[in-house]
Amino acid sequence: MSEDTSCGVRDLVRRLDRAALATALPVQNDTGENGTWPYVSLVLVAVDHDLSPILLISDLAEHTRAIRADNRVSLLFDGTVGLDQPLTGARVSLVGRAVPTDDERVKRRFLARHPDAAMYAGFKDFHFFKVTPERAHLVAGFGKIRWLSRTELMPAPPPPALVDAETAIVSHMNEDHAEAVGLYAARLLGLPGSGWRMTGIDHEGIDLRAGGTVARLALPAPVAGPDEARQALIALVAKARAV
Repeated sequence: MSEDTSCGVRDLVRRLDRAALATALPVQNDTGENGTWPYVSLVLVAVDHDLSPILLISDLAEHTRAIRADNRVSLLFDGTVGLDQPLTGARVSLVGRAVPTDDERVKRRFLARHPDAAMYAGFKDFHFFKVTPERAHLVAGFGKIRWLSRTELMPAPPPPALVDAETAIVSHMNEDHAEAVGLYAARLLGLPGSGWRMTGIDHEGIDLRAGGTVARLALPAPVAGPDEARQALIALVAKARAV
């Protein structure tokens, strides 16, 4: 598999803020027979540096009951929205296991992506889960179908220094360089509106949000740490001003 394909899968997963979550729901039918049924519903999602989806789910949700019985899940990331012929577009199903997490960094990444979730994230009946992908199924159009292993999805681990510095970088850009963030959205991505904010940065790109709209901008090249990320952000500003 080419690196372009792997990069395209990561980009699709990272630029979406919602997915269809499938679990094995324990049920008891009218005859008293026990078993499980496939159950799918919409969830908000953020994606960690290692491509692990992050979820925030209530104890009252059917998914939570299902995950506690069987933590194998599948998440469908749909990149076909807006296409005249949706089946020609790309979609990716990540298959993995959902595990509860109390990692404060993971929580911050989700809430940066979904700021409105802060209203209920502290409730006792809401819990964060992190899904570790084991493989992915890519459908990129007619006849363009294949499975990708975990290694193919993420050939190398994310740079630890960048992971640690993410919160500081995002805060700095939003507080001191809001104009630059707006230029990224308007001139490099051609997006309308104002109030764009950076919600995350990883070694391949940055995540943006304005109201209910999210977007992703690729860095000129993958970066190995905070210093390279800073230079990449400066280069993107220069490129945006030149447009």
